[in-house]
Amino acid sequence: MIFFFVKTGLRFTVLQILSLPPMQSSILLLSIFQRLWFWLDQWDTWLFLKINTVWTNSFLDSVFPWYREANSWIPLYLFLIIFSLMNFKKRALPWILFVVITLVLTDQISSTLIKNWVARPRPCRDPFLMNQVRLLLNNCSGGYSFTSSHATNHFGFAMFIFMTMKPLLKKWGWLFFVWAATISYGQVYVGVHYPLDVICGGLLGCGIGYLTANLYNQKTGPLMISETA
Repeated sequence: MIFFFVKTGLRFTVLQILSLPPMQSSILLLSIFQRLWFWLDQWDTWLFLKINTVWTNSFLDSVFPWYREANSWIPLYLFLIIFSLMNFKKRALPWILFVVITLVLTDQISSTLIKNWVARPRPCRDPFLMNQVRLLLNNCSGGYSFTSSHATNHFGFAMFIFMTMKPLLKKWGWLFFVWAATISYGQVYVGVHYPLDVICGGLLGCGIGYLTANLYNQKTGPLMISETA
């Protein structure tokens, strides 16, 4: 019964909005979006402070500052390049090229397009929050906060690997998403991103990785076990 009235009331509200003159309906919709953003921002800040200042321990304090750095994973990237060259033969270079294309797209769309458009300050640079932030890095990263390029890049890479190497990795391919998620969590933990930054960055990265992996699979087909023998 409660659901019926809520649902009916919602429909009635939408009909009311649609029946208003364009200017009034635009103002009303803007007000609704502002209230929604206010609620999301409050939740985002609350969760950030929990992760950054409450759900902490000395072990994670020592691990996440270096764990989240891209340079820390250079051995993994080199291993994948060497592995592909040794096992994928003539398909290695197209695969590596598509990896590079995926990372260029994720980085540029997140860093150049979305960040400059949204222009959300990082929590460690927010004048209302910076005194509460427990910054675990030597300095607050430059640039804006939304979306997290770390999250976008790593989830895009994880999705591409998962979809193009699925016959090889099977269920173990999901570990790349766990890897990307822990790096993204580390961005919040050290104090340079809000949870919403990494959630939306992860979704964006997955979308881009899905598109590039689909294109690669359509052009060459997924990498099969028989091709690596």
